[in-house]
Amino acid sequence: MEDVNRWLLPDGLEEALPSAARRLETLRRAILDQFDVWGYDLVMPPMAEYLDSLLTGAGQELDLQTFKLTDQLTGKLMGVRADLTPQVARIDAHRLRDPGTTRLCYVGTVLRTRADEWSGSRSPLQAGAELFGHDGLDSDVEIIRLMLATLDLCGVRQPSIDLGHVDIFRSLARVAGLDAPRERLFFDLLQRKAIPEIEETLAEWQLDPELAQPLRVLVDLNGGPDVLVEARARLAGAPQPVQAALDHLGAVVARLQDALPELDVHIDLGELRGYSYHTGLVFAAFVPGSGQEIARGGRYNEIGRVFGRARAATGFSTDLKALLRLVTAPPENRRECVLAPAEDDAGLERAIAELRTRGVRVRRLLAGETMENQERAQRLIRRGQEWTVEEP
Repeated sequence: MEDVNRWLLPDGLEEALPSAARRLETLRRAILDQFDVWGYDLVMPPMAEYLDSLLTGAGQELDLQTFKLTDQLTGKLMGVRADLTPQVARIDAHRLRDPGTTRLCYVGTVLRTRADEWSGSRSPLQAGAELFGHDGLDSDVEIIRLMLATLDLCGVRQPSIDLGHVDIFRSLARVAGLDAPRERLFFDLLQRKAIPEIEETLAEWQLDPELAQPLRVLVDLNGGPDVLVEARARLAGAPQPVQAALDHLGAVVARLQDALPELDVHIDLGELRGYSYHTGLVFAAFVPGSGQEIARGGRYNEIGRVFGRARAATGFSTDLKALLRLVTAPPENRRECVLAPAEDDAGLERAIAELRTRGVRVRRLLAGETMENQERAQRLIRRGQEWTVEEP
């Protein structure tokens, strides 16, 4: 019979041992507390949903990342969530249906068929926040600042932020008359910054130079905030949505620099992460030495339409497990433990209950265990009729 290591886990699926689990849980609680003081309400979407709900709107891009299974009660296909954002958008549009601004947050495990490029995990612990019902500068800046505050809470110091805007490429592609296949092809070339291929492709398509040139320059428009000045000059003849997007980027940069003068801001008009469902500003956070973003987000105003209620929306998400692997672990703040003997005594029961009520960690020994063989810790000792906590 073949020898099988039954304890092995599938690639990309991890478990957290006591020390790591304690750090994760402490961080999860701290992040939820922070979301709460920013005015965001916690939601807990289900681990699985029917595919026709889970893979609508933004979820369509997640089709290949989603594990599918059959519901034994209905025979319908279900999916295990690969991203919480579409679920939270459904909750806002279909379940809450609040007429005004809604702020929601979440922390939960997602499952993906393929590992994330940054973390290498197929089961990230995703944390994020979504703001619905407002389309403008204030909500975009709030979400970015909340993302940066969350990273700071996780121990990420001096991240840089990368800003882009999908309306710029989308408008230029529309004006140039690119059909869907050509738009997807050029989008891929932009993401790879494949300049020779970009130039060859535009020449092959024989576009009017006035339409081709704005598409060509997008790959060059990346750098510090001064890139926006160059972009306005090189895209001066572009349609009004492009000018509006550049103005919006400039306003976001100004607000961020006023609030966070030390923040490293980078502009990239050719970077279009989440292009298929984002509708405006997109952003990502990086740390020195990491080529992959550690948090990402953007505006996605159309996602609620498939649930019967189109809503302005913006948000961000990150992976807590990956963040903890990235930052230097602080000294473990493990609570002291009090050992209690394996005795049947009413006074001992009362003493243990009182300590636990006060938040003291008490581990009661089992039959056959003795104090002498245990870790160095405080102990409950009987002195006369009373039980007291004493040093070993």
